[in-house]
Parts: sequence; C-alpha cells; structure tokens
Amino acid sequence: MIKVVVADDQTTIREALALMLDLFEDFEVVGTAADGDEAVRLVVERGADVVLMDLRMPGTDGVAATARIRRDHPQTQVVVLTTYSDDADVLAGLRAGALGYLTKDANRNQIAQAIRAAAEGTSVLDPEVSRKLLAALDSPAAPPGGPLPDGLSAREAEVLTLIAAGLANREIAARLFVTEATVKSHINRLFAKIGVTDRAQAVRYAYRHGLKTPG
Repeated sequence: MIKVVVADDQTTIREALALMLDLFEDFEVVGTAADGDEAVRLVVERGADVVLMDLRMPGTDGVAATARIRRDHPQTQVVVLTTYSDDADVLAGLRAGALGYLTKDANRNQIAQAIRAAAEGTSVLDPEVSRKLLAALDSPAAPPGGPLPDGLSAREAEVLTLIAAGLANREIAARLFVTEATVKSHINRLFAKIGVTDRAQAVRYAYRHGLKTPG
C-alpha cells in the first residue's frame, strides 16, 4: 500500500481527492492537511510515502512544506497538484524537491499514475509543465560547445536531460536504443559525479546547469 497525505486549503477539493484515492486498492490516505505545517506533521506522524501537495496555501505554503519534507524526510516524495502552472510556480515546486507536478485538470488516472511513479522515485510532469521545463533546459547557461559540468560525458548528460523530461528507465532505453541495464549504469555514474541521490535532485541539477535537451 502507498500511504498518501493530501494537502489542499480548500476543504471540498481536499475531501474529494481523499475519497477518489481511497477507491484505488493500492492507496491508503493516511491524512488530509489544510496547510503546509499540517502536511509536514502528518508525514512525521503517519509515515506517508507520497504527499499530494497544493502550492498556494495560507501560512506555510506548499513550496516551503515540500522543501521541509524533502530535507527532513527524504523517504517521502511530493507530487504537486495545483491550479497554477506558470513558470515561477513550476520551478519553485521542482526546486523545493517535488518529484511530480500536475495541474488540477488532471484526471483520476493521471493523478494515480503520478503518485505510483513518485513512490518508485520516478518523475511525472503535466505536459504543459514538461514543455516549460524543457524550454528552460533548452537555454544553456554554458557557452555552446563548452565543457559539461562535473566531468559528465555526452551520453550521461543526455540521460540526465531525459530524466528531467520525466522518462522512466525503460523509456530512456528505448529512446537511446540501449538496454535498461545500460541506462541504470549511466544513471549510477552520473548521480555519483553530480552528487545527487534521487531523480528530483537530478532534475534540479539539470535546470540549474542549463543543460541542453537532446534533439
């Protein structure tokens, strides 16, 4: 069972999401929160695997709560579910450590898929969010043709940008025409080089260094 906390300041939305998730056999909603502080408390008390997090809440907002959860309880992943998808919100949520980012236009199956993926350490992004992130990644901070950061090889950088695009290992393998074992080997090496331990940190690294997306 995947233990889920739902955080949203609107009671109707919060309760509707909890009821919807309870219909899935592999989810257990262990608590609902009206603000970020309550979401963090529930993570501590209930041992949540995933938090479905709204961003704009009174008091401690979803960005601050996400940062606290990922810093103090790294075993708990965060999936953002929000009305807003402007660039500032997207980047703030991802920089705070969210592993998934959906807008409230997402249907129940998309939300369920994002929660399951997050529980496995895989990123799922709303198509519009993914487009904005890739647009940002496509503006390299380093001069074209310059050296890659931290000694990354061209193939490792390519794998990293595909991770940032939300692709699972098997999808990366299919895209690059290699085996899934080869992808895992690339990921292990690049994670060691850039000093990260999960995909959320890798996404933030890719954005921060302005790595160009593969064609």
